[in-house]
Amino acid sequence: MKKVKVDQNNYNNLFNCIENNLREMGFGDITVNKKMKDLNKLFYDILLKINTSNDDFKINKNLIIKYFEYLGKNDENWKKFELYFNKFYKFCFDISPKYMLEELKNYKY
Repeated sequence: MKKVKVDQNNYNNLFNCIENNLREMGFGDITVNKKMKDLNKLFYDILLKINTSNDDFKINKNLIIKYFEYLGKNDENWKKFELYFNKFYKFCFDISPKYMLEELKNYKY
């Protein structure tokens, strides 16, 4: 795994896009602020609990099911979810953080 420092602009752009999409969906200021706060907590909870070692990416199943209960009800759904994010992880670390947003459109599952 490459050790790469992701700049603050990428983080800001990601969450600005999410916020703008929520507003386009018709949510008001109070709801958007609450949803963004919840999303940030979720994001950091997952990031802090991701286990990486030896270029392998292992998703904490219990953590994911905590937020996405339906994945725990069907083993096939879990396998698809896990495969998707393992491939996505490998794809992301093959591209430069500087061009990540532009390159993400080329991700094929």
